[in-house]
Amino acid sequence: MTDWSALIQQHGSLVWKTVFRLVSHDADAADCFQNTFVAALEFSRQERVHHWPGLLKHLATMKALERLRQRYRTARLEGDSNGTDGAEFTGSSPEHDIAASELTSQLRLALAELEPRQAQVFCLCCLEESSYQEVAIETGLTVNHVGVLLNRAKASLRERLKAFAPAES
Repeated sequence: MTDWSALIQQHGSLVWKTVFRLVSHDADAADCFQNTFVAALEFSRQERVHHWPGLLKHLATMKALERLRQRYRTARLEGDSNGTDGAEFTGSSPEHDIAASELTSQLRLALAELEPRQAQVFCLCCLEESSYQEVAIETGLTVNHVGVLLNRAKASLRERLKAFAPAES
């Protein structure tokens, strides 16, 4: 029998950091946090969990990406082009903050539009800084497949974010 209070206490900060890094909004992060543990409960009823941190990070990433997709679909339907991002920056100038905020918003939108497995692998490798091996274990993919998905995700993001590339001189 799993002690859920201890599990949440032990791994709650990992889940929170994972979801908040992607959604950057307290209410959305709280929903994703709760949904992650509900999904973990459902998973644990069907299979024995061998590595809780890996499962929780995987589920948290998927729940946060689902929330981003939902946010941008809703924003698109309501005619809001920026998706109500809400990220705040304190850079060297207001212009820098505006540019960073816009880039962050566009990156979240681009991640939400990626094929789900590509988005998941990108988030785990690039945002969570997990190794290919760790991502392969967490997702049930081969290390080579992780590399292929990451390469495709980066290529897609590069294309989608071309407008933010520095001007060539």
